[in-house]
Amino acid sequence: MKCTLAVLVENRPGVLTHISGLISRRAFNIESIAASRTEEVNTTRITIDVEVDDELELEQVVNQLSKLIDVIKIVNLTHVDSIQRELALIKVKASNTNRSDLVDIVEIFRARIVDVNRETVVIELTGEQSKIDALCEVLVDFGIIEIVRTGKIAVSRGPVAAKEL
Repeated sequence: MKCTLAVLVENRPGVLTHISGLISRRAFNIESIAASRTEEVNTTRITIDVEVDDELELEQVVNQLSKLIDVIKIVNLTHVDSIQRELALIKVKASNTNRSDLVDIVEIFRARIVDVNRETVVIELTGEQSKIDALCEVLVDFGIIEIVRTGKIAVSRGPVAAKEL
C-alpha cells in the first residue's frame, strides 16, 4: 500500500540523504520524495510517498525516521483529509498539422502550454498523479520527448498545520 508521510526536519545539509538512505536501507520503496523549506526558515518539509505491505511496515518506517536527530515531526497523511498534488512538465513533438489537436487536449486537461517552438511544445500540468498519468497516456501518440515530475506534495485540509497534528 502507498502511504504519504509529511516529515518536518531541521533545514541542514544532508538531512534528505539521511532520510532517503534510512528508508532504502530497510528495503522500502520510495515512490516519490519532495522537499522544500517551510514558512519557518529553519524547517524543511519532506513529503514521502512510500510503498509498504501493511500498517506494521509503515510503523517501522515511522519509528526509524523518528530516531533521526534532525526529524522534528512525522505526520501520516494517508488517512487524513488532505490535498495531494504533483507538477509535471511534458515536452511533446508538435508539428503544424497536429498542433491544434494538442492545444485541444491541453485545454481538456486544464493544463498550460508554457513553451512553444517549431518542433515541440512544453506542457505544464498540476494535479493528482492519476490525472498526470492520463495526460501522458494521451500524449504518447504525439511523441513524448521528455517528462519531468516533482513527486507528490500534500497538505491537510482545514486550519491545523502538520506540525500541530
